[in-house]
Amino acid sequence: MTTETQPQSSRTFFGQPPVLANLFGVELWERFSFYGMQGILLIYLYYSAAQGGLGIDEGTATSIVGAYGGLVYLSTIVGAWLADRLLGAERTLFYSAAVVMLGHIALALIPGLAGVGVGLVLIGFGSGGVKANATSLVGSLYSEGDERRDAGFSLFYLGINLGALVGPLLTGLLQKEAGFHYGFGLAAVGMALGLVQYSIGRRKLADTARQVPNPIEGAALRRVAIFVAIAVLVLVVVLVSGVLPASRFATAVVVLSAVAAIAYFVVILGSRQTTDIERRRVLAFIPLFLASAAFWSLYQQQFTVVTIYADQRLDRTIFGWEMPVSFVQSINPIMIIILSGVFAALWTKLGSRQPSTPVKFSLGLAVMGIAFLLFLPMAGGGPNSAPLLGLAGVLLVFTIAELLLSPVGLSLATKLAPEAFRTQMVALFFLSIALGTAMSGVLAKFYSADHETAYFGVIGVVALLLGLALGAATPAIRRLMSGIH
Repeated sequence: MTTETQPQSSRTFFGQPPVLANLFGVELWERFSFYGMQGILLIYLYYSAAQGGLGIDEGTATSIVGAYGGLVYLSTIVGAWLADRLLGAERTLFYSAAVVMLGHIALALIPGLAGVGVGLVLIGFGSGGVKANATSLVGSLYSEGDERRDAGFSLFYLGINLGALVGPLLTGLLQKEAGFHYGFGLAAVGMALGLVQYSIGRRKLADTARQVPNPIEGAALRRVAIFVAIAVLVLVVVLVSGVLPASRFATAVVVLSAVAAIAYFVVILGSRQTTDIERRRVLAFIPLFLASAAFWSLYQQQFTVVTIYADQRLDRTIFGWEMPVSFVQSINPIMIIILSGVFAALWTKLGSRQPSTPVKFSLGLAVMGIAFLLFLPMAGGGPNSAPLLGLAGVLLVFTIAELLLSPVGLSLATKLAPEAFRTQMVALFFLSIALGTAMSGVLAKFYSADHETAYFGVIGVVALLLGLALGAATPAIRRLMSGIH
């Protein structure tokens, strides 16, 4: 895929290439459906049947949510491979969005664990295809030296969080007033709207977006088809037979993510298509990959520990009205919407003087550790003892950490990517999120109201120390980045 640049004097989308608006829109609706569903998923799993839930114990429920979240990012490998070898980025994005919609429909219409299984698998694989390719297409809009890149990714991130803001609010209201399946149904409607919007504007993307960079043919394609068929069969047998209990789903995804990441690094570093300078840049990506995984293992606890905390420990009463649990998931997007423009303007104003990517990563990880330490003044109380403003303050620090690392990480993957592995390098960044997200499900098993001080304190200190260590390693990492800032 060739790089498309946009003259500074032409019509722009907030100073960015105008095609960014179309990708902004499809990601907004996909995130509306994704976070709308995820806002009520955990409580659907552990609420009793009388409350409309499935009555699963909390530890197993958090494992399922962590595994599902990890699957979303793990499946970016599949989405990246389809784009690079079979369909091209644009077509993969479109078909993946359709699979996401089918998953939400399954959750809405199929009762019980069957609906959860079918729905989460479809949404997981579909969202992986959307994520890897939307990000890759955004990266293709900028030349290597275009200083608008980080600001453009921050605007793209704004679209993600507009959807993440509205989704949990509306699905949460429907869940409270009409039931869980109506909330899941609204998520399906949101994804359908996203598909319509994208279908109207998808032709605006350059023809290169539909090209297949490294097409697979003949015998190689047949071997892949056989491998996929065997993998699907094994997955079905494992799920149906109960060989792998649901309480260990998150651990299984951690292992799969780690193995996949190691394999990817080996393939990219060992490829003859990777030049010496590209190989050094991939080596620089390794410590940043590990830092990203550590960051997401904390951040994604918004959907495990923070959800339980909001349900059982938070005083959610506002002027006599108790807000739905899912509303807490909209606090972070509100803050991102407010602050993402500030960060985008800051990076644009600083230009070449802005902190390097490793410094931003180290700051993001350290600030995330501080966020967990801020839970300590509220730890140890009873039901409804934690103030809403206190949690909002913690989530503000979550947001600052996220904006330091997440949109910059997406941008970094496209900057350090070898030419032959452009989309797959983006998938590697998402693998760090898969690893961290699944770990958030594993870590959540150790959380309880009786051990809050130890839980938040230990995790916060470890993250802070890791951030400081990455900061100390920054000079060596920058040398390996070979001119990339």
